[in-house]
Amino acid sequence: MTKTVFIDGAAGTTGLEIAERLAGRDEFTLITLDDARRKDSAARREALNDADFVILCLPDDAAREAVAMIGNDRTRVIDASTAHRVAPGWVYGFPEVSGHDAVAKAARVSNPGCYSTGFIALVAPLVQAGLLPADWPYICHAVSGYSGGGKALIERFEEDPDIAWRGYALALGHKHVPEMQAWCGLAIGPLFSPAVIATHRGMVVEVPLPLNAMPAAASPDALRAALADFYGASPVVVMGEAPADGEMLLRASDAGDDRIELSVFANADASQARLVARLDNLGKGASGACVQNLNIMAGLPETAGLRI
Repeated sequence: MTKTVFIDGAAGTTGLEIAERLAGRDEFTLITLDDARRKDSAARREALNDADFVILCLPDDAAREAVAMIGNDRTRVIDASTAHRVAPGWVYGFPEVSGHDAVAKAARVSNPGCYSTGFIALVAPLVQAGLLPADWPYICHAVSGYSGGGKALIERFEEDPDIAWRGYALALGHKHVPEMQAWCGLAIGPLFSPAVIATHRGMVVEVPLPLNAMPAAASPDALRAALADFYGASPVVVMGEAPADGEMLLRASDAGDDRIELSVFANADASQARLVARLDNLGKGASGACVQNLNIMAGLPETAGLRI
């Protein structure tokens, strides 16, 4: 039976990419509002309550407002904003970590942040297995394509080709830190250092580990094996191969896909390691993850419509 989907915020980058992944699929019918109606509260309220599934691609306050407009217990919600990622009653939409069954049964799912997806994919299974300490002050470095910043940042980068690197959240307290801490079970929030680079899409997230200084930390080989075992045969979370030339590249020409690739690198004496996740900030970092969660909630193959 065809299910109806309303993307609230469909004109934004994330919403447009979700619609692209749903185009041509006969399992879903999109409820759409034209430009004159998409900011009309009455029209939005009607669409929110008519849909079987609602995907929110909105700023945090607008996402909370949209949820409050839903007056029935039938409409199921996936929220791509930060608003509900650590909120009670919401299932975190990282099925490989939070559980496919939990997502499948959920009425309310919060889609993870793009940076958070990389950090959590790397750290959560290892802390859970006792291979890394939960009380360590982790550091996370990450770079992302400028499309993750929405239309304003896209315009800024495309209008000023001289910008090569943009560091931000310099006062710390980035909005992704609470979910990174909560879903990894950490006693201390990670020191998170994000930046935007001069490419439209793509992302690399890195967690450096001084293993020789960390209590009860496992070896790099054990960390690598644990991640491979945890994600098993997942078609979405995959282990990367060791690069023969010793380098990892993020190319501006990459079209992007909906997977995330994890790697563990180490020095010769295994005293230091680098956990690295490479993903598309618009794929598993946003729109691809929304569609994966939608598939699971609708009882469909989780990779349907994804770019794998």
